[in-house]
Amino acid sequence: MTSESSDEPRSVAVDQLEALGLSAYAARTFVALSSLGSGTAKDVSDVSEVPRTRVYDAVEELRDWGLADVQHSKPKQFWVVSPETTSRRFEREYSRRMDALTEALDGLNSTERTVEQRGVWTVVGRGTVSERVADLIDSASDEVVFMTVSDLLTDEVVARLRTASERGVSIKLAGMADGVERDFSDTVPEAEYFDSMWVWSDTPAGRMLMVDQEKTLVSVLVDGDGDHPPEPRDETAIWGTGESNGLVVVLQAMFTWQLDGTR
Repeated sequence: MTSESSDEPRSVAVDQLEALGLSAYAARTFVALSSLGSGTAKDVSDVSEVPRTRVYDAVEELRDWGLADVQHSKPKQFWVVSPETTSRRFEREYSRRMDALTEALDGLNSTERTVEQRGVWTVVGRGTVSERVADLIDSASDEVVFMTVSDLLTDEVVARLRTASERGVSIKLAGMADGVERDFSDTVPEAEYFDSMWVWSDTPAGRMLMVDQEKTLVSVLVDGDGDHPPEPRDETAIWGTGESNGLVVVLQAMFTWQLDGTR
C-alpha cells in the first residue's frame, strides 16, 4: 500500500478516535502503533506527528482506556489492542455513559414535558425531522394519524409505526402521493387507510402527523444542498403539543374532516 493510499484511512481513524474522546496525540499514537504492530517512542514519532517526548503521555492515556500495553525493555516497546477489541471497549464505555446520561436526565425536576407546549417549535433537516416523527410515534398510547410522501417514508419510521401497532395503538395512514399505501401494507398490516381530500402533487408537502389528538407535526420540502439525491430537497417542520395548541387544533379539525367525522 502506498503512503498516499494509506493517508485517508489513517486520517479518518485519527479523527474518529478524537471524536470518541482521545486526545490528538493519543489518537495519532494509537493509529501509528496499529500500523506498526508494536514500536518504541522513536518509531511512533517517526510515522506520526507526535513528538517523541509526548508519546509516553499518549501511551499512558491509551493504557487508561485499556487500549495499550507496555513492554519494559530498553527502549520501552508499546503495543495496542486489535480493532475489534478497540470497538468493544468504546461500545462499553459509551453504553455506560449513555445509561448514566439517561438516568441523570430522567432525574431532572423538569415539568416541561408534562405541560402543554405553548406555540409551535421548528425542526430543520430531513434526518432531524425523521427523529422527531419517530419520537412522537413512540409516545403514542392511543392513536397515530400519519400522512407522508414516499420519499420521506424511512425504514425507521415504518419500524416505529409497526412497534406502535403491536402495542395496540390505532394506526391510520394516508399517502400524499401514489404508492405509499403499498409501502405500508406488508410492514404495518393492522393499519387503516383513508383517502386524502386534497391533491398534494403540486405542493411542497412532506408529512403530517397527529398523535393521540394532542401532538402534531407538519413538514414541507424545501430547497436544500443536494444531500438527498436525486433532487436537492430538504425538509423543515413545525410541531406542537397540547389540546389547545393552535397547530393541534387545526390538524385535529383537518384530520377529523378527512376521516369522515368518525371520531
